[in-house]
Amino acid sequence: LTLFFTAPFIALEYCFENVNKSCIKVSRSLGLRVVLYFVFVSTVLITICGNLIVIISISHFKQLHSPNNFLVLSLATADLLLGLIVLPISMVRMVETCWYLGPFLCRLHTCIDMLLSTTSIFHLCFISIDRYYAVCDPLHYASKISNNVISLFIASAWIIPAIYSLSLIYTKSNDEGLKDLVDILSCEGGCLLLFNKLWALLDAIVFFGPCFVMIAIYVHIFKVAKKQASKIQLMEEKINSLEEHKSKESKRNREQKAAKTLGIVMGVFLLCWLPYFTDTAVDAYVNFSTPSTVFDSLIWLGYINSAFNPLIYAFFYPWFRKALKLIITCKIFCSNSSNIQLYSD
Repeated sequence: LTLFFTAPFIALEYCFENVNKSCIKVSRSLGLRVVLYFVFVSTVLITICGNLIVIISISHFKQLHSPNNFLVLSLATADLLLGLIVLPISMVRMVETCWYLGPFLCRLHTCIDMLLSTTSIFHLCFISIDRYYAVCDPLHYASKISNNVISLFIASAWIIPAIYSLSLIYTKSNDEGLKDLVDILSCEGGCLLLFNKLWALLDAIVFFGPCFVMIAIYVHIFKVAKKQASKIQLMEEKINSLEEHKSKESKRNREQKAAKTLGIVMGVFLLCWLPYFTDTAVDAYVNFSTPSTVFDSLIWLGYINSAFNPLIYAFFYPWFRKALKLIITCKIFCSNSSNIQLYSD
């Protein structure tokens, strides 16, 4: 009892000390805040620099101007915007546990966050369709996946998520029927987003629907690729020109490797975003019982996906490593550098 009554009183910290109904600020030691800022700043820098290199590489080198790479370019643009616009603000919010930018920017930030996340899903879905035709129907690939088709894919991957995000956030339909709960949980210094049961279900469909389509496509691609590899081995002796055989095999292997690499990109995307979207879908049905720390951690796990993609390209694509070397050494500023061959045809 003596220890209890003589223990020092720990005063609560608020986001705004002189404002009524201010949110309570989670107290963190200086050491913990330094560690968190180091981790988050590193994530932001990797996301920005990595995706910027992808954008510069595909934009600059003419050999990379292919339909598939234009989709990858657009996906990297979405990841870059996430790193530039969303992550720095989310980093401060996560470490300081307060939102200091007001309700208008809270909704704008949430809308952009949702737009870019949903855009990534659509891009990966369209990339899987592109890889399907490249590997499973290579003879008709050029006619079916033209630049016009890719332009349509890219436009759809941006416009549909924009309409979805704007209609959800700015009509406030996501929290219809939750007014009493929103009033209770709302406070100055918070940026709250709740999904009612209808929108939680719709948000799950927007995520899981394309994911199931992608999984089905990639499973089929890998089956076809396996069969093609067997046929190549059997027909090797029947090909008269060895150089012709090597050229065809090299191109086919490159398409299959691209499909495999992008399949890994999709798998990493699922591992990063699946916990968040699952929690969002379930949370509305369990009275929003997920602790804020857990929820924020799941969001950041999803954010980290945008930093992973360039690292995957660097690990699996020799052309990316060669392009990176040319960019770092400033050789891209040399005349005619855009015609440099990053891989053999």
